[in-house]
Amino acid sequence: MPQADEKGRFRPRRSCLYMPGSNARALEKARTIAADVIIIDLEDAVAPDDKVAARKAAAAAVAERPFGHREVVVRINALDTQWGREDLSAIAAASPDAMLVPKIADAVDISVASKAMDEAGAPPDMALWVMIETPAAILNIAAIAAVSKGTRLAAFVMGTNDLAKDLRAQLRPGRSACGWALQSSVTAARAYGLHVIDGVFNDISDAEGMVAECAQGREMGFDGKTLIHPAQIDICNRAFTPTEDQISEARAIVDAFADPANAGQGVIKVDGKMTELLHLDDAKRTLAIAEVIAAFED
Repeated sequence: MPQADEKGRFRPRRSCLYMPGSNARALEKARTIAADVIIIDLEDAVAPDDKVAARKAAAAAVAERPFGHREVVVRINALDTQWGREDLSAIAAASPDAMLVPKIADAVDISVASKAMDEAGAPPDMALWVMIETPAAILNIAAIAAVSKGTRLAAFVMGTNDLAKDLRAQLRPGRSACGWALQSSVTAARAYGLHVIDGVFNDISDAEGMVAECAQGREMGFDGKTLIHPAQIDICNRAFTPTEDQISEARAIVDAFADPANAGQGVIKVDGKMTELLHLDDAKRTLAIAEVIAAFED
């Protein structure tokens, strides 16, 4: 379930859709689709010859602020490429909600990216999101998460395709080859108060497979999932939205702890179940995120 963001707000990040920065029609469509997060991509989705034009188009689109309640993130090219530093400067000036930096390997990379954002004049509330997509990042995941306390780091985004390629693994249903990497990333993120977004599902035509992988991601503890096509949004949103039963259960827990008869109690019985204060925290989070989602849908 989602955590509060850097300003203490509960923001849904159920569906995070990659949109090519070089595709003007895609950027226009992003103004109306039901994704919680739009990730304007300057990296994988853009050919080398189109990188400069895509950067200009993305910066202009972000600066116009046309995306309504949707959170806007721009994935730049890696900082050690010929485009990375100029991407960072241009996007920092446009001021999206966050900048997504790929090819992170260790905690030093986080410090470098965060400092570069500072030097480029990025607003203080612009967050740093990073791709977790290399074997080195997985081996260093705890140290990477820990450095968030002194940097802009706010979220991990899993790059399962790149990770599987580097592992020489096969991504099959159930993703057993990446299971340890996925769960390690969720664990590190939760230990240090970070958000964590699952990787993409590649087969756009396989709705059943998408449903299963979204369910797996939520079970693992991810806040949401990255997507490669608008057709995947509805499935993803349903998977990561609290159900009516979950909302009712959460409301019952909050009401029970608010009952003066239970004042000062650390453990109470709610609907026949032993319920602790940790369940109260989860219940409040569930109700908060459900409220925000309902407002978005209205």
